[in-house]
Amino acid sequence: MKILVIQQKRIGDVLTSTILSNNLKQKYPNAQVDYMCYANCVDVLKNNPNIDNIIVLEEKVRKNYLSLFQFIFKIRSSKYDAVIDAYSKLETNLITLFSGAKYKISYKKGYSNIFYNYNIERLKNGTKSEIGLAIINRLRLLKPLIKEEITDYKPKVFLTDSEINKAKEMLSKFPLKTDKPTFMIGILGSEWYKTYPFEKMAELIDFTVATTDANLLFNYIPKQKEDAQKIFDLCQPETQKRIYFDLYANDLRSFLGLLSQCNALIGNEGGSVNMAKALFVPTFSLFSPSVDKETWQIFEDEKNISIHLKDLKPEIYQEFDEKYIKENTFKYFEEYPIALIKEKLKAFFKLL
Repeated sequence: MKILVIQQKRIGDVLTSTILSNNLKQKYPNAQVDYMCYANCVDVLKNNPNIDNIIVLEEKVRKNYLSLFQFIFKIRSSKYDAVIDAYSKLETNLITLFSGAKYKISYKKGYSNIFYNYNIERLKNGTKSEIGLAIINRLRLLKPLIKEEITDYKPKVFLTDSEINKAKEMLSKFPLKTDKPTFMIGILGSEWYKTYPFEKMAELIDFTVATTDANLLFNYIPKQKEDAQKIFDLCQPETQKRIYFDLYANDLRSFLGLLSQCNALIGNEGGSVNMAKALFVPTFSLFSPSVDKETWQIFEDEKNISIHLKDLKPEIYQEFDEKYIKENTFKYFEEYPIALIKEKLKAFFKLL
């Protein structure tokens, strides 16, 4: 049996959808399970024993009709028995339609019957779930192939011993206090509307150092370095001494290695939080007011805490829609009481 899982877009989405390949391999151990994603997400899939081949859909292929159809017919020539499209946009609609697979599975939409013969209803917001709708709805995509109840629903990142040792060696080159915890700080979100205001983030970083005297690593990508420096400059001088700004991973696998050696990740909700959870590293995260709470508030427990405005002031969401809240993100970030965040953060530290 040959199965293709498709999940494009961001790292957090791609990592979350690995629960599909993990469960398929468990159910069909002799099957070939391949995974399609964008190039920037490949690193979270590497070394996963439940993925036989990673297929990259390059941007230059996506944006050229001739190249895209050549790619589509290459997939068709692979003769997959099943294609699970967790992304379900035009490019993947076409890939699945022309795949020739017996099982063409995706989410039910107004037009989806054209492309898929198994159209799965998403559970809607308001559905109570301890593991989040991002997980629940993906697991529903497995129903045509797995009838049994699924209990393995947590994404995982698989690091090699070499990658872990490389991270330890990198950390050893800096004068970290070995008797203090080391925290990765997710200082910036993947988008402007997912980023907690710089001044308030600096205040929380100051509070973290004052409370724990921890070693702090900043998580940012090269194009975000200028903004990372702005947040560093807003921190108190004593805090700056505890931030190892240049202890930085140049690629995603190296970042995952460093993250695996941290006591916790603290900061903006996003892909890095999902990666930390997949490495079993505790997390404390701040959601953007416009990010869907029910979908992405996943695996919450005493060592994975998040704060969402909907938990604090649900009446706002009864009065305004997501588009309005997103357009006024910084106004609504002001509604997050920083004293409460500090209180919850202090309680989080005690559990580590």
